Amino acid sequence: MWSMSVAQPVEVDRDVVDFEIVGKWMDEQGLPGGEFEKVRPLGGGTQNIMLRFERGGRAYVLRRGPKHLRAASNNVIRRESRILGALDGTGVRAPRVIAAGADESLIGAYFYLMEPIDGFNPQNELPELHANDAEIRRQMGLSAVEAIARLGSLDHEALGLADYGKPEGFLERQVPRWLKELESYSANEGYTGPQIPGVEAVGDWLDRNRPSEWKPGILHGDCHLANIMFSYDGPQVVALVDWEMSTIGDPLLDLGWQIATRPEPGTTGAALIGSLGAVGGLPTVEEMVAHYGKFSDRDLGNVPWYTVLACFKLGIVLEGTYARACAGKAPKQVGDFLHAITLELFEKARRIAE
Repeated sequence: MWSMSVAQPVEVDRDVVDFEIVGKWMDEQGLPGGEFEKVRPLGGGTQNIMLRFERGGRAYVLRRGPKHLRAASNNVIRRESRILGALDGTGVRAPRVIAAGADESLIGAYFYLMEPIDGFNPQNELPELHANDAEIRRQMGLSAVEAIARLGSLDHEALGLADYGKPEGFLERQVPRWLKELESYSANEGYTGPQIPGVEAVGDWLDRNRPSEWKPGILHGDCHLANIMFSYDGPQVVALVDWEMSTIGDPLLDLGWQIATRPEPGTTGAALIGSLGAVGGLPTVEEMVAHYGKFSDRDLGNVPWYTVLACFKLGIVLEGTYARACAGKAPKQVGDFLHAITLELFEKARRIAE
């Protein structure tokens, strides 16, 4: 039974989320009814929209794509709700989905509802407890490693995710896939092509040294520290967030990604992780690899290769924003900042490869 109509919160554009429609849909799901209260947007690392609100004494976060949807936006959010639903009950720290599956025609975009996360994003804040204790920061880094190791150890087929990605040929596809992506950036007017020393050399090294054997599993795909929420009371991860790049692939790429993006004070890349990047105190690469091994039976002999692949892939992803900035489609300051990080990532890749 539909409830009485609910008032649209003044701070939310009806074109983004029509709360009267969402309210009727929530009633159909058997969720508590009433007015929408304490509605506020949550910032994230992406352009996707997240709104926190309370209704009927329960708190929710609604997540949907950006106001101006891109071609893949609805599919990205749909996939995200699917993997989070599959992870519920596995012990992997991730947002918990309350309701999903609404037809995207309802509000003009696919959306889902999840439980709010009680934690902080180190890109945005660093509580005094963490800022003043290097050992807590070291344990934060280790907790992040444990989170991806546990994720990569899950049986994705048993969780109903056999068709969530295409693991066959996953490693073989990486270099050509991302070089093609880099090539596509030249369509941006004003971008003169990649000025990135070592792109071809790093790609060749990756192809020559590719591991011959590996076991498929769930890959978060973008598990740097700014996509992880931590407890206010200690170093523990409370949730891996932003699952947009998740797939079924080689989970060791997540370990390489955390090593590649490990903030080193004084570098441009460290600025991505806010004050945590500036103060340091995170575990060494050797500690990270050893800690991963406590929660995984994977062969860790090729971790340097996965770290180089992570530098290569992330560097090319960030260069896309720089290319759009050259064409006036993104802020110049942001583009220049990310291009500087791309150069650092490729420098790191060349050092490891040598």
